[in-house]
Amino acid sequence: QCHLPPQAWTNSINQANKMALLAWAKDTGIDLVQINGQRRYGGPPPGWVGNPPPAGTEVFIGKLPQDMYENTLIPLFQSVGKLYEFRLMMTFSGLNRGFAYAKYSNRRGAKEAIAAFNNFEVQEGCAIVVCKSLEKCELSVDGLATSVSRWELETMLQQVTEGVLGVTLYTSPCQKRTQLAVLKYSSHQAAAMAKKTLMEGNMKLGGMEIRVDWLKPDLKQKLQLCKEKLSSSRVRGGKCLGAPKQAPLPPVLCNALDRLDTLCRRQYLGAPLFLTKCIQANSNGWLRFWCRVVIPGCPVPFSGFTWVRQDGPGRSGHEEAKVAAALQVLRLLGES
Repeated sequence: QCHLPPQAWTNSINQANKMALLAWAKDTGIDLVQINGQRRYGGPPPGWVGNPPPAGTEVFIGKLPQDMYENTLIPLFQSVGKLYEFRLMMTFSGLNRGFAYAKYSNRRGAKEAIAAFNNFEVQEGCAIVVCKSLEKCELSVDGLATSVSRWELETMLQQVTEGVLGVTLYTSPCQKRTQLAVLKYSSHQAAAMAKKTLMEGNMKLGGMEIRVDWLKPDLKQKLQLCKEKLSSSRVRGGKCLGAPKQAPLPPVLCNALDRLDTLCRRQYLGAPLFLTKCIQANSNGWLRFWCRVVIPGCPVPFSGFTWVRQDGPGRSGHEEAKVAAALQVLRLLGES
């Protein structure tokens, strides 16, 4: 009995269609790029000028024959409008996973695609599904240890994912003594890739396993309602689900800046430089800051986001943000 090596085995699957795809790509000059389980055309396509298309221009394509590739699908979907991007989800063997996304240059193209190709037979007896893509951009990450701060989580996400716009921490509604994070990404594609990376990585934060999923509408509404309730009642220090959580601060908070400065000088790293910018102010007194700490002796600056409150006279939000940033850097350096 002859056993093919894994690469030869995967190459032998659907070989005729794979060869046809390669010939088509060569003839048309179309560039297909495969990254982490999806193969992409465009985003932007050649000659595109300006910003990406607005929301509502992408369609979901389901129930695809797994042996069908872009040499059939792109010309079909481009026949009703200009494509900005086409993404085909792929398996390890080189077959498609049965679904794809087509993003058009305008909403009219997406509507035309749904009208023309929903329930369209791409092969005899094989009708596909085409509908508006939800273009979800938010993930929920549940099961975070209470010791995990917004700064630490955002720093980790920036290292392993792309396009993260913001992180908000809440008390978990599902597990006691844990946190739930809502992650917002720049696009559905960025969020989908982040979800895949986080799920396949079996990541742990604070020694606990995390569960990653799309942010469901009912959970989002529950978080928003509790946040509004907190804002209207101006409750301080409560355990409301929607309360933005400040990074846990040790009792030596007032000495954090001095401690970091002393550490840097002791290690001959130079005096740390703090850059802070307030990017959001909530009606309940919470301020969200972008922070960067530049230490001359460190090759990479420390960057992230944090929530603070301006709790007393004589201390600005920027000063509170610097303290929070200093504490996070001390933790990352193992000094807190």
